[in-house]
Amino acid sequence: MDVEQLIAWDSLLTDEERLVRSTVRRFVQEKWMSRIVADYEAGRFAVELIPELARLGLLGANLEGYGCAGMGSLAYGLALHELEACDSGVRSFVSVQTSLAMFAIWKFGSEAQKQKWLPEMAAGRAIGCFGLTEPEHGSDPGGMETKAQRDGSGWTLSGRKLWITNAQLAHLAIVWARGPDGIAGFIVERDRPGFASGDIPHKLSMRASVTGALFFDGVHLPEENRLPAAQGLKAPLACLDNARFGVAWGVLGAARACLEIALGYTRERKQFDAPIAAKQLVQAELADVASEVVKASLLCVHFARLKEAGKLDPVHTSLLKRNNCRIALEAARRCRALLGANGVAGEFHVMRHAANLESTFTYEGTDQIHTLSIGRALTGFSAF
Repeated sequence: MDVEQLIAWDSLLTDEERLVRSTVRRFVQEKWMSRIVADYEAGRFAVELIPELARLGLLGANLEGYGCAGMGSLAYGLALHELEACDSGVRSFVSVQTSLAMFAIWKFGSEAQKQKWLPEMAAGRAIGCFGLTEPEHGSDPGGMETKAQRDGSGWTLSGRKLWITNAQLAHLAIVWARGPDGIAGFIVERDRPGFASGDIPHKLSMRASVTGALFFDGVHLPEENRLPAAQGLKAPLACLDNARFGVAWGVLGAARACLEIALGYTRERKQFDAPIAAKQLVQAELADVASEVVKASLLCVHFARLKEAGKLDPVHTSLLKRNNCRIALEAARRCRALLGANGVAGEFHVMRHAANLESTFTYEGTDQIHTLSIGRALTGFSAF
């Protein structure tokens, strides 16, 4: 029995959802897996494959209109699951473009902003990033220091953002800043004077992902660049909640991949004249990892159906992200150990997944922050 037979997803999915899963899996196998180890070692993201992601409808996949595919939440989750079975950086690119940058415009932008940017972003001709995190403000974005000041009929933006996926690639950034009336969101085009991006050197995780910093030195923006419906911190937090759902699906793809690799390896690897898969201690490890992957897979389906019905609360997303990031990281570590010394070799992929999952454990809300969110929902008391 393979891992997917143990999960037994098929009876829970529609024909369209199964087609999305198989199509994205085939694309990953044919286009990305053969290059991912070299890309990771070189710290390179395969920008030449962006048009193919667009042709598959994966950019803005779960948004309606404006050239977007309009996938259901479950189909979109399955797509991200398959992308991260290759690498977290592949999935992160799609997540940031879709669930953060495009969603912010789709949810909070004017009709003119939507018409201008969303079709271009869905086609992969315009790449976006999402500037919220700052060097001194990660888990507490409400303390942000980036400022937006009124400047005649427009705005002047000053500050910096850090740990921004797609920063160096982006044609536009969705930037959150403290204005005179609270937190506001802006579309900042790459060619604006005073706007620059930079690298983060010596990154040891998410190496096949573009991650950098954004700098704003008196960037002038017209009023039409402000997201008119984004009022207060709830707006960027709504974007993050939307993106966390995809992270939870993605990391589970990495966990499933690690388990499949470990299964194949232990069946072939012989010690003491027998495959190590025949040993009780090895089977116990595999059974533990498989049990967690199966439970998380079914939780993903349940919460996806709630999201499609408009009944998914942010605390559900916190629970899903926290649970799946925990089990994925533990799965990668345990599968790495089952491969012995080969577990750290790039050709076996597991150590790369483990390193990437250290980042997913932290970004889009740390494990600790999601713990406190669940605790607050259960008790009614905030422990932040």
